[in-house]
Amino acid sequence: MTITLHVQGMTCGHCKMAVTNALKELDGVKNVEVHLQEGTVDVDYDETKVSVEKLKEAIEEQGYDVK
Repeated sequence: MTITLHVQGMTCGHCKMAVTNALKELDGVKNVEVHLQEGTVDVDYDETKVSVEKLKEAIEEQGYDVK
């Protein structure tokens, strides 16, 4: 399953890496694509292993707001 999350506060390569790494640590996340210009993150994941809520929490723990 793929979801697009709207994330506020990402502005640079470090932001991109922080969000990507936090999501990839979660069991069930297959692919992460961060789009800084649009402020979005596309996440390909296995919904039987990880919930959307967990994805949002991982991003928020890095200091970004998920809308």
